[in-house]
Amino acid sequence: QVHLVESGGGLVQAGGSLRLSCAASGRTLSTYHMSWFRQAPGKEREFVGVISWSGGTTTYADSVKGRFTISRDNAKNTVYVQMNSLKPEDTAVYYCVAGTEAYSRSPKMYPYWGQGTQVTVSS
Repeated sequence: QVHLVESGGGLVQAGGSLRLSCAASGRTLSTYHMSWFRQAPGKEREFVGVISWSGGTTTYADSVKGRFTISRDNAKNTVYVQMNSLKPEDTAVYYCVAGTEAYSRSPKMYPYWGQGTQVTVSS
């Protein structure tokens, strides 16, 4: 089992930045692809980005490309997403997820999910 805990969410003005962290326990993350998803009220869960187990490859949703950066520190068993130039439409609960099966945009490929952290961007 992998237990994931996100932190770093909060309220920020449009144009500001936040860095979310995802700390894992139970197993080392070094063999897991790690992804971030988000869900806004009344909307479907949305893929944000994914980083490969080695950290060598990242893929982002078009909506965040160029503004968000996912990184990982396997020695600390932690994954991060740096979010810059935040927009009100980035407001959502952000989830950190882990999986070994595939480097994927599909939430179905990730069996391990954190509890989520709220990000609110005011205009």
